[in-house]
Amino acid sequence: PGLLFVDTPGHEAFTNLRRRGGALADLAILVVDVTEGFKPQSLESLDHLKRNETPFVLAANKVDLLPGWNPTEGACFADTFPNQNSRVQEELDKKIYELVGELHDYGFQAERFDRIEKFEKQIGIIPTSAKTGEGVPELLAILTGLAQRFLKKELSVEAKGPGRGSVLELKKERGLGKTADVIIYDGTLEKGDKIAIGGLDNVKVTKVRALLKPKPLDEIRDPQDKFRHVNKVSAAAGVKIASPDLEGVIAGAPVWVIESDEEAKELQERVKEELESLRIQSDVTGLVVKADTIGSLEALESQLRGEDIPIRRADVGEVSRRDVVEASTVYEEDSTLAVILAFNVGILSHAEEEAKNRKVKVLTNDVIYRLIEDYQEWAEKEKERIRKEKLEEFIRPGKFAIKQGYVFRSCDPAIVGVDVLGGILKPGYPVMRKDGDRIGTIKEIQEEQNNLSKAEAGDELALSIEGPIVGRHIKEGDVLYVDVPRNHMIELKRDLKDMISEDEIGIMKEIIDIKQKEDPTYGVM
Repeated sequence: PGLLFVDTPGHEAFTNLRRRGGALADLAILVVDVTEGFKPQSLESLDHLKRNETPFVLAANKVDLLPGWNPTEGACFADTFPNQNSRVQEELDKKIYELVGELHDYGFQAERFDRIEKFEKQIGIIPTSAKTGEGVPELLAILTGLAQRFLKKELSVEAKGPGRGSVLELKKERGLGKTADVIIYDGTLEKGDKIAIGGLDNVKVTKVRALLKPKPLDEIRDPQDKFRHVNKVSAAAGVKIASPDLEGVIAGAPVWVIESDEEAKELQERVKEELESLRIQSDVTGLVVKADTIGSLEALESQLRGEDIPIRRADVGEVSRRDVVEASTVYEEDSTLAVILAFNVGILSHAEEEAKNRKVKVLTNDVIYRLIEDYQEWAEKEKERIRKEKLEEFIRPGKFAIKQGYVFRSCDPAIVGVDVLGGILKPGYPVMRKDGDRIGTIKEIQEEQNNLSKAEAGDELALSIEGPIVGRHIKEGDVLYVDVPRNHMIELKRDLKDMISEDEIGIMKEIIDIKQKEDPTYGVM
């Protein structure tokens, strides 16, 4: 069979088709702008190829955009490259070796195609220009050679028998309604055939009303008349299906021809199993994942697993209220996982409102790498927020001195002017002397008759302290400390030490020294 080309950018169903053994991914061409190198979408495609062990070549495209490039329409690279000046040749070699380096980082050995000795060990990089056609002859020749040499068995297809394929895309066409662009990778599909096709909520059984193929460009007179009707197509081929019931059908879903009523139910179950194999519904504490196609869902799942990010629910379609409710169930356990990742899909209006009410974060993007990076960046910020909140729950180290001549009341409560020498003071914090004896609790913090929620190093203000009597338990000039409970001290040292100031750490050590005189195990983890 010849080469069937499918332009895959935006069609992450590509991965799904490869998984099902579809003919379109027996070989792949990864097209990269030679002037810019790998972009996130290119790296994403590279990951698909590696994961599925798909043989590929790399087209280093847009060589005509290199400064000083002298183009020759339709020429072989071997003929046009020697015509370039040395500076252009050096620039292209530099760009090629940048691509070689990036491929090496992904575990691939690569080289410019005309320098390769064994294609089974190295990825061929073919400099090309889609605009001028330069390098395209070698690209086609290498693809053909690789196919003939390494893929003789894989490239055989069965043109007879019931058709099997996968949905690439769904489009509305004028006069036809909703149509499905399908790759038939095995067997034959005919007009009038009954087919089972994967839907969002169930498997659709419908009849092929029309099969359409694009007209050659020179035959298109009317932009509205782009297709010609055909009665049948055989593998491997792309075709547009018009059918009365394609609502809810999803890109990447399998398409199977039903030959008899007896096998209809069986095929429905098999198609359903294929769909269910990619959906996830579990009790795991993890993310909810939504995508526009089965292929993109599969790719997103794979990337998340590679990053050790757990998934609770994964499905195709827009973000619904049910998804939000599902995501919210893990909030109390781990708020960084109460998240919905929405790849290339919208959010239903009632779901958006529900997400706000339930504190569920919804992240959207149309590039998988960026979506995951967005999540990881948000999760780090959320972890930091949680740690700050946790820090607020602990009694933290603090140290202050009672100022000479600033005793406003001696007891019930004692009210004194203080200098905060370090750390943090808050209402409710217990207070001890240098000998380790607890003498009371901070009741209020005031500055110019205004109540404050806390005091920090350098502050001069008034404290009311419940418990002590000035002159008996404390006196002017005394240095006092916050009496940090044992369990608070241990957790501060173990989990939150990086979040407190240097002066707090110093006071923490002073408090530990004081407390260990009575209890040698205090502050020991």
